[in-house]
Amino acid sequence: MKNILIIEDDEAIAAIERDYLEINNFAVQIADNGITGAELALSGRFDLILLDLMLPGEDGFSVCRRLREKLDIPILMVTAKQEDIDKIRGLGLGADDYIVKPFSPNELVARVKSNLAQYARLKGNLEQSARGGNIEIGPFLINIDAHRAYLNGQELELKKKEFELLHFLVINSNIVFSKDALYERIWGLDSIGDSATVAVHINRLRDKIEADPGNPRYIQTVWGAGYRFQL
Repeated sequence: MKNILIIEDDEAIAAIERDYLEINNFAVQIADNGITGAELALSGRFDLILLDLMLPGEDGFSVCRRLREKLDIPILMVTAKQEDIDKIRGLGLGADDYIVKPFSPNELVARVKSNLAQYARLKGNLEQSARGGNIEIGPFLINIDAHRAYLNGQELELKKKEFELLHFLVINSNIVFSKDALYERIWGLDSIGDSATVAVHINRLRDKIEADPGNPRYIQTVWGAGYRFQL
């Protein structure tokens, strides 16, 4: 049984979320403020966190930042705000998905199941990556040992950093990374250069994997936050 933590100060909303999740065989705990929620998340074993943005004690943005430094489980932001800037900010801080109030309980359950399934697939790919071998996601196949990548069975002509960037994005699908974060992961803190290098390599990758590089399907730009790989 999967364990879900709800961090929500509205008792009625939290109760509805809990009831529908429990009906769908999830175990649920509730925290009614940001401080308690963050402490519980960091001390417990949860599979997914439903995190409201507008919280007493500590807001959802701050909680998300703190949790993402320690946890790699899915964080689904629940917000009454419709502004794109809030969604972008949440994704940039490490949230995996968001849902806007008011929402149907069935939609919430579907989002939770979808994020848990996505996380399970990514964990399997990460474990496989650590062992070496092949990673298959959608139309992509990546041979880690040989440093070769294929799209729909056709080998991609990638340079070393292009391969490393694609590999990293693929195994971290649906997670938003800033240019600085990608530069640090791929080129390293001691490398000479700047984050503009990332944009150049992203564009080169798009030219090689996208049917329409100007309207990319796989490597998406999240304006104001960075990039994410999505099938």
